[in-house]
Amino acid sequence: MENNTSLQQQLLEAGVHFGHLKKKWNPKMLPYIFAEKKGIHIIDLNKTVEGLQDAAAALKSIAKSGKKIMFVATKKQAKEIVAEAAKRVNMPYVTERWLGGMLTNFATIRKSVKKMQSIEKMLTDGTFDSITKKERLTLTRDKEKMEKVLGGIAQLARVPAALFLVDISHEHIALAEARRLGISTFGMVDTNSDPTKVDFAVPANDDATKSIAIVTNYIAAAIAEGLAERANEKTDDVVEEEEAENQSMKFELEGGDDRGERGRRPGGPGRGGPGGGAGRGPGGGNRPGGGGGNRPGGGGGNRPGGGGNRPGGGGNRPGGPGGGQRRPAGSGGGNRPGGGGR
Repeated sequence: MENNTSLQQQLLEAGVHFGHLKKKWNPKMLPYIFAEKKGIHIIDLNKTVEGLQDAAAALKSIAKSGKKIMFVATKKQAKEIVAEAAKRVNMPYVTERWLGGMLTNFATIRKSVKKMQSIEKMLTDGTFDSITKKERLTLTRDKEKMEKVLGGIAQLARVPAALFLVDISHEHIALAEARRLGISTFGMVDTNSDPTKVDFAVPANDDATKSIAIVTNYIAAAIAEGLAERANEKTDDVVEEEEAENQSMKFELEGGDDRGERGRRPGGPGRGGPGGGAGRGPGGGNRPGGGGGNRPGGGGGNRPGGGGNRPGGGGNRPGGPGGGQRRPAGSGGGNRPGGGGR
């Protein structure tokens, strides 16, 4: 509540509450008008604070999502203020003249921007030294003209997500293009304008420089907060990714050690452990109870229980019939009691 009161006091001191003459009013501004004094409408600052906070919250979320917000103010008293605020938050702006089709014919505007950038490149890489003085002068003039009108949108690669307008009646062409493309619109609306034409109306005096400055700076501060939150989230994501990579690397290293240990431990799947697969350890190939080899319980070889020259064996099967004549286990086979004969 205190913040709202202090904001209202600042708006009052900046003259945001002064509207136009009664005879110039737009009847749709009636909900935002507090009173009439000496033939001039007074704007309700409570409504101004509500509209300003709603617009700031919406613009903050747009900035946080990484989208661009274009500032538009071609009125003489608003040009410098809006250009400085837009530069501060690194957003595109138009303060000289709104070119018809700047949004609806954006591809053509981008061609002009690329031409301007190519001339700038020629200035830096020394190409101007190889052309005549007249050509150099012509290109320089063209560049200055384009930079004056298009300098604020030189870094804009696509249509912006939102427009912030100072005096929506004066910027009616920009407003019409934005509405046609479905772009969100935010605007300072005086008592002679229609507040229903914009998505977020901020009822305020759009002629006084102090009023324009306080509203524009408030909006710019909200956009800066959104950009700061976006930067923090990116930093957190990078930290989380690094932690995840470290965990996965740690897991892989530990997994590699385990596999190496399992290769050396009994019962592991590596070479030399009992119960394994096809290594040299007991249990597979040359393992106990396995098909054969030189281990106890194997089917053949030179160990007890096996076939060949040991008792109880038969051929290459454990406990099977004797080799040669396939006698039952324990029966003589060959020249040994119970063994498989040669």
